[in-house]
Amino acid sequence: MENGPAIFTGTVFALFGGVLLGWTAVRVRQRRPVALGVNQVASATVAALTALVSLTLGVWCFAGL
Repeated sequence: MENGPAIFTGTVFALFGGVLLGWTAVRVRQRRPVALGVNQVASATVAALTALVSLTLGVWCFAGL
């Protein structure tokens, strides 16, 4: 009964984290700002950490199945 919500939540976290990490990598590689009006290093770091936390939560949700 609890597998459905765990699968949905894990998928959402994994997709969000993967896309955010990919988008951040592309922006950094092109030397374009990740967030406007913010230091490039700080915004890339925060975005990458957020993506990694999201991916970790997705893996944790799938591990609980």
